[in-house]
Amino acid sequence: MDLDPGLAALRPLGGFFVLPTRGAPHRPLPTLAQTYEIESSDICRNSMTFRVEKVANTLRAPEPRIAASVAQQGLAARLWSVALGCAALYGRIPDLDPHLLHWDPDGSAPDDLWLPEVRPLPADAGTVAAVVVHGHLEPLAEALRARYRVAAGLLWGNAGSALAGAARQLDHWARANGRTDVAALARSLTAELFGHPRLTATGTLTGTAFRRRSCCLYYRVPGGGLCGDCCFTRPPRSSPHAASG
Repeated sequence: MDLDPGLAALRPLGGFFVLPTRGAPHRPLPTLAQTYEIESSDICRNSMTFRVEKVANTLRAPEPRIAASVAQQGLAARLWSVALGCAALYGRIPDLDPHLLHWDPDGSAPDDLWLPEVRPLPADAGTVAAVVVHGHLEPLAEALRARYRVAAGLLWGNAGSALAGAARQLDHWARANGRTDVAALARSLTAELFGHPRLTATGTLTGTAFRRRSCCLYYRVPGGGLCGDCCFTRPPRSSPHAASG
């Protein structure tokens, strides 16, 4: 199936998979390429800074790096969901070039992203990794490490967790709707993606279950606990550097 201009096949999967492509946002939005810029002439206007501060205020996070981790995992999940959903349903993915894809740091799925033009690309693991890992997750990790001193292992663990979560949700939908072909494609592609050098050491994938080798630090927010795929079985004692790698 060819990509349609509205990516309509993604809608039944839920908001996290949906990518708006029509109409213009109510206000100008930065591209993700601009978001990943480490230097900013006005840090208060920087979209990633805004997003991290918003997450920090919402969670009452005691450290900026905790909010940076949660914000990064959320954006990674959106990117993986769109790419994996399109790959499994269309056999193609849209070009998600960070200079083309716009992001609203104050928005929530599906209205946080906007793609003004749908350009089809192959849906093989190499292309998906080039689009998501190299195009987005690498510059995003570099920016967050520079601004918030978040450990690389934590950020790539988040990326692996986000990929596994998107794959699990897609598999659940596919099986519930009798689309075993979609489930098989999603599982196969996800397994291939976890062979990528950036992802292979992030955790262990067994079917749709994932156990990561790092912690996202969510347990450190007030009332927070361990995520389902956390490397810990119980929250460790909080310390300035606990579970950062």
